[in-house]
Amino acid sequence: MTATRLPAAERSGIVRDGLAVGLATGAYGVSFGAVAVTSGLTVLQTCALSLLMFTGASQFALVGVVAAGGAPLSGAATALLLGTRNTLYGLRMAPLLQWRGWRRAAAAHVLIDESTAMSINRGSVPAARLGFVSTGTAVFVLWNAATAVGAIGGQVLGDPRTYGLDAAVGAAFLALLWPRLRDRRSQAVAGGAVLVALLLVPLTPAGVPVLAAGGVALLAGALGERGAGGRPA
Repeated sequence: MTATRLPAAERSGIVRDGLAVGLATGAYGVSFGAVAVTSGLTVLQTCALSLLMFTGASQFALVGVVAAGGAPLSGAATALLLGTRNTLYGLRMAPLLQWRGWRRAAAAHVLIDESTAMSINRGSVPAARLGFVSTGTAVFVLWNAATAVGAIGGQVLGDPRTYGLDAAVGAAFLALLWPRLRDRRSQAVAGGAVLVALLLVPLTPAGVPVLAAGGVALLAGALGERGAGGRPA
């Protein structure tokens, strides 16, 4: 679709999907807020992390290092390492969204796994933009609201896993990924990424298995292009 204005039905569908992902992912912010406070951060520090850093894996990595007795600088370095994947997202999304100036700067702050996944496979620039904005905004608002709730009630809530909140993000990612597994090659890449991640979980710090799984997809893409004589496979 090349029209600059989307049909009402398509718009409502994209926004509805974005809100659904925002609810599933945002709910996990309660877990982060509770974990951060019980790890020694104040409510203000916890909320500031969600507002300014706003990338769940990096936030949990920083808090995990601090909770284990590590230096804050080490936690920040770990968080930065995990955040490098967002740079790859930016390289792909910039030509797709075609924003300039302050819009591009604002989009960079909500450039996360969910907003990327909900816009990258749209059939037009307007649809991609709407998917990106609706998902990114929903996750940002709900994640920060849930972080505040979890931080304030952290001592009362106890272990967030008791409520099953640790499964919310995994379920959301599975819902995003499942429709893309239509052919054998995609299924093989997904299976390889899962295997690599599972093998690394007991051997490496949190977050590294995710980066390694992403590396499997990058390697498969590079090999596919080479096999197709330089053309996208």
